[in-house]
Amino acid sequence: RAIGYGGLDARWGVLLLASLLLLLAYLYSAALWGLMVRGVGGPELGILNAQRVFFTANLGRYVPGKLWQIAGLAYLAQREGVRPGTATAAAILGQGFSLAGATLVGLGVLLQGGWNREVGGGWAMMGLVLLLGAMIFPMALKGLMRLWFRLAKREFPGAFRPDEAFGVRWMGLYALGWILQGMAFWALAVGLGLELTLLPAAAAYPAAYVLGYLAVFAPAGIGVREASLVVFLGPLLGAGAAALAVVARLWTTMAELILAGVLAGGYLKKDNKGEMAGA
Repeated sequence: RAIGYGGLDARWGVLLLASLLLLLAYLYSAALWGLMVRGVGGPELGILNAQRVFFTANLGRYVPGKLWQIAGLAYLAQREGVRPGTATAAAILGQGFSLAGATLVGLGVLLQGGWNREVGGGWAMMGLVLLLGAMIFPMALKGLMRLWFRLAKREFPGAFRPDEAFGVRWMGLYALGWILQGMAFWALAVGLGLELTLLPAAAAYPAAYVLGYLAVFAPAGIGVREASLVVFLGPLLGAGAAALAVVARLWTTMAELILAGVLAGGYLKKDNKGEMAGA
């Protein structure tokens, strides 16, 4: 059933499908991070623990600066028995390959001028493409990781021995997650009664995420991501692009906070039980 409101024509069944797709994509991303811990030599966290750590740390995205989420993942993983160096490596690689996957899926949109308008030139794009290329090669990837750990004065995880397909495999897995999120975003647009085809929507959404992530001053890319979506989809949707960008921000934030709230509650209960046991 369609109900018009504020210039949008809501189709609640499609909106429900979009929300389910988004939740599936988020759960998939959390599961990938749990697998990344194993991939760098860490222990098996289990699905529930991986989801709980990931979504609790995800709240760090809403603090200015881009390292809080990574720091949160590393800290909470240590609470689950992961060595500090391994926890940090998994957090960095997970975020790096997520950004790489988003860039791959949204590359066509970024190369069509959106990057230049939003970031201010092609040098940043060239640097990111070179960095993504380096992540594909095991020796280059390991060298970048060693450099980061040396600068951070942290112990490098000795068990991290990437095979020849490590970079390609993880970039592809994270790209699949961004395809799922792009499909959810497209379903959201259709559910709001907007005429938007799948490919532009699925590419514009991760491309806007990349630009929002690069804006280090904007927590969770707020403002930059929405402006990017308007630039990318404005020619197709007109004024509807701005409405879609705002609704998408509210929609994704609500989904993230609900998941974090439910799973962070498990941490609070666990801490309370530990305090009572130690009393």
